[in-house]
Amino acid sequence: QVQLVESGGGLVQAGGSLRLSCAASGRTFISSYAMGWFRQAPGKEREFVARISWSGGSTPYADSVKGRFTISRNNAKNTVYLQMNSLKPDDTAVYYCNADPPTMRWGQGTQVTVSS
Repeated sequence: QVQLVESGGGLVQAGGSLRLSCAASGRTFISSYAMGWFRQAPGKEREFVARISWSGGSTPYADSVKGRFTISRNNAKNTVYLQMNSLKPDDTAVYYCNADPPTMRWGQGTQVTVSS
């Protein structure tokens, strides 16, 4: 079964940048899956952030992050990335990756905290 491990989170000031990584391990290769990034803020439900098709040719985003976040993937490394620029305090959340729609076991996520 695939294991998803997110990393790259941290504490950053508003306007700053972070690059998140999601490494998949196990017998499943993510190259045949559309993958997504999701986030969950305290007291809120998990929400969609961005998606990338298996080929990387389609990358829809949530309106709240459009123009600031960029999702990408390296199928050879079984890894998905999320470049986050112009971060805002509202971006504070635990960030997760998964197939889209989510069919894999959720990882532990990576905490992103944006201070004002």
